[in-house]
Amino acid sequence: MFLSEREIEIKINPDKILTSDNTGRNLIHGLSESVKKFLQAGEVPIRFIVSSSDRFRYRCEIGLMVDQDQHNVESIFKFVPRRLEVPDKFTTVLIVPTGVGAEIGGHAGDATPVASLLASVSDSLITHPNVVNASDIIDLPQNALYVEGSVLTRLLMGTVGLLPVRRNRILVVLDSHEDQVFMNAAINAVNAARVSYGLSGVDILEIDPCFIMDSSFTSSGRATGRVHNLDLLTNELKKRVSYYDAVALSSRIIVPENYHTEYFELGGDMVNPWGGVEALLTHAVSTVYNVPSAHSPMMETQDIANMDPGIVDPRMAAEAISLTFLQCILKGLKSSPRILTDTSSITHRSALTAEDISCVVIPDGCLGLPTLAALSQGIPVIAVRENKTLMSNDLGQLPWMPGQLNIVDSYLEAAGVIGALKAGIDPMSVKRPIESVNVDKIVGELPETVIERMMPF
Repeated sequence: MFLSEREIEIKINPDKILTSDNTGRNLIHGLSESVKKFLQAGEVPIRFIVSSSDRFRYRCEIGLMVDQDQHNVESIFKFVPRRLEVPDKFTTVLIVPTGVGAEIGGHAGDATPVASLLASVSDSLITHPNVVNASDIIDLPQNALYVEGSVLTRLLMGTVGLLPVRRNRILVVLDSHEDQVFMNAAINAVNAARVSYGLSGVDILEIDPCFIMDSSFTSSGRATGRVHNLDLLTNELKKRVSYYDAVALSSRIIVPENYHTEYFELGGDMVNPWGGVEALLTHAVSTVYNVPSAHSPMMETQDIANMDPGIVDPRMAAEAISLTFLQCILKGLKSSPRILTDTSSITHRSALTAEDISCVVIPDGCLGLPTLAALSQGIPVIAVRENKTLMSNDLGQLPWMPGQLNIVDSYLEAAGVIGALKAGIDPMSVKRPIESVNVDKIVGELPETVIERMMPF
């Protein structure tokens, strides 16, 4: 198995797609059919991003799994419309895409305060590792669920459900590093988790030779990469599938050595080069095996580990003080919800589905399947201007229902919009000036028989 990305351009006919009923679903279907034209034998899309767009074309970046074994993987473009919205609880989905250079959430768990803020005004919050992973630190809100990005996408697309759990049996997969120092550090990190917060049911699997991950950047500047030699991992995961509930992966990622210093020296101006290829790997694992997964990078050499970056940008500080980067994914996966795929399980009374989602919060301009799914499901979307990314899309061009798209300046304002939505209040009603209600007047003619009946005697 091999993972990579491809850049394509899809032409859009706005008159055909955006002027009919179910426009969101038509757009998803149209993109799906267009993507098929660019695929080669054995290629399966596992990630889809629109890096930039205008009215007539979408410039897209597709994560691909080259799968010679032809695993029975459901299309990421499959969409199942929700029947209704469950009003009992207000559930917010918080998304900060990986590898897009987000001002907030583009580094080491620096969007965690945002997650805590939005969780405080919601009954529950669903988010993904990129938002809260901070190397040896993770501060996941008590009412939050830690869900891998591809699973979060499928939840919004209506094809899976989530079942909260008390604990997971975690399989920890380690790169067989030739320097025993890093192997010892990783095993010590796992044991520390067992002792400090009761991580249970842990098995460690050392892979030799391990899969190979190398990082690169797309023409848009987004972080991506390739993953080679996955067959040994996938064979072992298949054999052990009944012995674990979640998979924590730790391996080296090949980057130019100067990245280790430039990333810190540029003070946040450089896109994190490790996150994009990590997302490719976890998307593949969670898609094929329907289990929660997360990845942490392993140090390449002791020279890199001994580098002193000095006092770094606060958003990167968690990365500067860690050796293994493992604790955040171990603690996140400890209670990551189970993924439900069959109809009977999805309807379980404790399961969360697309019908439970009350709103989705994204950086403004971010367009991918989660945004398109929210559009098509009728889920309110809050887009935050303050969180700038490399993605360049005018979300206002999409065919939203009235009031469905809320563009705000900051996450503080987003919290206010969530409060209004939760209270059943139109967010625009608390702003000034407020426009008068629109009146459509319909002029017709009454039938003569009705007029005669109305005539006085």
